[in-house]
Amino acid sequence: MMVAGKEVELYEFIILAQLMYGPAHGYLIAKIINDMIGPYARLSYGRLYPLMAKMEQNGLIAAESKAPGGQKGDRQMRVYTITDAGRIRFHHLMSDTTSSPGDYQKLFTYKTCYFAFITPVERLRLIDHYINYCQAHVFHQQTEAEDLVRQVAEVEELAREAPQLAHGFPRLDANSVEYIVSTMQHTIDQWQLELDWAKRLREREVANAIRTGAEVASQQ
Repeated sequence: MMVAGKEVELYEFIILAQLMYGPAHGYLIAKIINDMIGPYARLSYGRLYPLMAKMEQNGLIAAESKAPGGQKGDRQMRVYTITDAGRIRFHHLMSDTTSSPGDYQKLFTYKTCYFAFITPVERLRLIDHYINYCQAHVFHQQTEAEDLVRQVAEVEELAREAPQLAHGFPRLDANSVEYIVSTMQHTIDQWQLELDWAKRLREREVANAIRTGAEVASQQ
């Protein structure tokens, strides 16, 4: 069974990223992917190997059959390596910030695991984009929560002053409003944590650049 949709690029990215470290068996790649996406999501061999076969067909990876013990007659296992085209594809996926905006929080977390394979300037660009991404979510949720409270107050005022005009407007009781606003505040708090983490990543990146004299330091 083939992997479909946005999952394809995610799994393709992780496969290429792992092979940037060096050759690996398919079962090891599957274990790493499942460790990363778990505990409830799972990529089966029946989905992984068709994807890797397609990547091999597209020239992104190469496979060679080897005996684990190096002895003739041992069961052959396929060892995968990344090609030059695969490295180009990895860097393209690593630098892409527009393809999956709805899933980018998870994707960015995976990308940080492979920051060692890109330059300080590229790392800073990704971090700065993620800071803006988190800020946009915080602002959106805060605005939505404020709008909800304001709209509820306006409907209640209208119901008191002109009941006939308030007919047809949804009226939320105080308990429902409290649950909704509490949930929205929880989401704001989560995004604020992400934002704080991203800012710490940036501070560390800039500090490392200053220490090593990398180009990134000038972008602080």
